[in-house]
Amino acid sequence: MRILIVNGPNLNLLGKREPSIYGSEGFDGFFEELQGNVSDAELEYYQSNVEGELVDKLQSAQVDGVLFNAAAYTHTSVALRDVIAAIETPVVEVHISNVLSREEFRHTSLIGGVCVGSISGFGLNSYRLGVTALVDYLNS
Repeated sequence: MRILIVNGPNLNLLGKREPSIYGSEGFDGFFEELQGNVSDAELEYYQSNVEGELVDKLQSAQVDGVLFNAAAYTHTSVALRDVIAAIETPVVEVHISNVLSREEFRHTSLIGGVCVGSISGFGLNSYRLGVTALVDYLNS
């Protein structure tokens, strides 16, 4: 089983960007650790700050499932919502912070309604939980 983790804008700055919200660990090190702890799936990783590149990646992904942190695009991108609705690959929405405890504009997810589920607020562990949930979903 192959799972693609896709991160949106500014998530390349994890470990440096607002550590009080996003933590002090970078994603590359976390991804290596996550890969080592997941035995029932092969993980791939992609990050872009560009909305169109994220759309292209989701359209072309040849995987069984996607774990997607659209970051700020979660709240603004109809294009990302439309691509998730258009592809047959199941997508789980994931966020590091609890978006519902943050600014009001972050309380609305345009992509959540077309994802199979959403996980937020557990720091980088949101990804670990997301992988487990997606594997369970794919095996059911």
